[in-house]
Amino acid sequence: MSLKSLLRHAFLITATLLPGRYAAQHSSPDSTAHHATITVDADAHATSSPDEGHGSIEKFNAGKLIMDHIGDEHGWHLWGHTSLPLPVILYNSERGLSLFSSGRFDHGHKTYGGYALHEGHVVAVDAPDGSDAHHAAVNEDLAAATVDLSITKNVATLLIVSALLLWVFISVARAYTRRAGQAPTGLQNLVEPIILFVRDDLAKSAIGHRYERYLPYLLTAFFFIFFSNLLGLVPFFPGGANLTGNIAVTVVLAVITFLIVTFSGNKHYWHHIFAMPGVPGWVLAILTPVEILGMFLKPFVLAIRLFANITAGHIIALSFFSLIFVFGETSAGAGYGVAIGSWLFTVFMFMLELLVAFIQAYVFTFLSAMYIGAAVEEPHHH
Repeated sequence: MSLKSLLRHAFLITATLLPGRYAAQHSSPDSTAHHATITVDADAHATSSPDEGHGSIEKFNAGKLIMDHIGDEHGWHLWGHTSLPLPVILYNSERGLSLFSSGRFDHGHKTYGGYALHEGHVVAVDAPDGSDAHHAAVNEDLAAATVDLSITKNVATLLIVSALLLWVFISVARAYTRRAGQAPTGLQNLVEPIILFVRDDLAKSAIGHRYERYLPYLLTAFFFIFFSNLLGLVPFFPGGANLTGNIAVTVVLAVITFLIVTFSGNKHYWHHIFAMPGVPGWVLAILTPVEILGMFLKPFVLAIRLFANITAGHIIALSFFSLIFVFGETSAGAGYGVAIGSWLFTVFMFMLELLVAFIQAYVFTFLSAMYIGAAVEEPHHH
């Protein structure tokens, strides 16, 4: 296993995931009119009755809290009302390239540069800078032609995880070179058991003697998913992003596995797909379409399993946490009474998510190794 192979696969996954993330974050509101108006969802921004005055406190909305957490953002919340703005990079054939900070949007309340932030997406509007974004007219033609290349929270996390992967791999490789033949220490001692686990229990057992060719990808995929899952559990910067709970990320990872399996498949593998030996012709008419469908179902299952498990864990933990504020709005006593149980369930879910972070990385890597092993398996001769 060479460091160059690990770095090459880490760069490949990062370079492949970035376009997927940009494609997922680029969308515009559906409308049949040429100009539309951004309206505020009354349920998402529910407040107390108008006669209670301008200074009334907004009601807690658990659904909005959860969806904001598992979704993508153009800023990184730090504490209170303080957030870290991220770069907004837009290109439009008429307006050209626009580059500015997401802080110009004032958390989605203001327009800037002919754009506004609506439901996590940047849309083109016909309104002067600094005007109320909630009542700005959306220019549908410009919005559809705008390419969003912004560094969102998930994109920033993707870059952070990739940098972390490079740092770990390079540091461990240098430690092996520096301390050749000696017992591992420090980071090398922490990472080596995981590397050996992926090599011996996943790659070797599933692929066989040809495992070395695919080990760099399997290690990269395992550590990328594992680090992303762990970083998503950290409630403060640079954590808190739901990277592996984003369907665009899991789909791209699954597609990489699908391409490796497809291009690595030998004659024996394809023969079993299109014409399984020893099966009557009339049965092949039914079996072959099922086998072909199974080729595409495997990466689909990989993507959905990782996405659903990570997202569900975040939703459940936040739901328990939100119960404190939901009951607290009825009375202070109810809020304090529910707080103890909710806090214990939240801590339990957090501990469970630590286990899930490893399990999901293991499952994705193990299934990828199984699919690759089936594609390169040699025929058995009796």
